[in-house]
Amino acid sequence: MPLARETRDQLIGAYAISPGDTGSPEVQVALLTERIKGLTEHLKAFPKDNHSRRGLLKLVGQRRRLLAYLVKKDSARYRAVIARLGLRR
Repeated sequence: MPLARETRDQLIGAYAISPGDTGSPEVQVALLTERIKGLTEHLKAFPKDNHSRRGLLKLVGQRRRLLAYLVKKDSARYRAVIARLGLRR
């Protein structure tokens, strides 16, 4: 499920480090988190949709790898992203 353009632009604006930044780990993690939330809601309504479940697991793995990269590169940025997104409670 792709995100709506407005939602995507808002997330990019909120998490971008500099203007025009769409590839930083913070932006990517925020976009993945929003897609994961949407797929989670979909799977609550359709619990037998195993194709979407596989896509969800792929997104979760990708987000985990990005967060692992970020914690290695700059742990302060990692902690900031985790706090803003409400992950790792």
